[in-house]
Amino acid sequence: MEKKERKIMVAVDESQESMHALSWCITNLISETNKLVLLYVRPPSAFYSLDAAGYNFSSDVVDAMEKYSMHLANSVMERAEAVCRDLNATNINMERVVGVGHAKNVICSAVKKLEADTLVMGTHGYGFFKRALLGSVSDHCAKHAKCPVVIVKQP
Repeated sequence: MEKKERKIMVAVDESQESMHALSWCITNLISETNKLVLLYVRPPSAFYSLDAAGYNFSSDVVDAMEKYSMHLANSVMERAEAVCRDLNATNINMERVVGVGHAKNVICSAVKKLEADTLVMGTHGYGFFKRALLGSVSDHCAKHAKCPVVIVKQP
């Protein structure tokens, strides 16, 4: 009987914690029968259209911010692929996905849309009060994602 390819999605961002989660995933979960989906979420463009005082930015400024956002997404994906290379995981079936919006919503939607079997995320390790004020993407995804969620803490 042929084994079904499992999709393991790893949410990556600029943080060291997400790269540690990716490293942990490659070391502990990935095999030849898995597909690794790297997901990066860009903030929605609407955040860039107004400054703090509520004035509209010029189209040049918005374009520059959009260009920077794309550059950042590519940079994060390149770092993630470097983690894979460093762990000699170059033969992994890998897919890059870049979403736009609020991270917690985009991640949960991507899990459903791409039919991920497992979601792996890092955590910033905020305490109770900071997590209560800022919210926690990993907490939200653990409660709402339609697959098992592995939250990896950095030692």
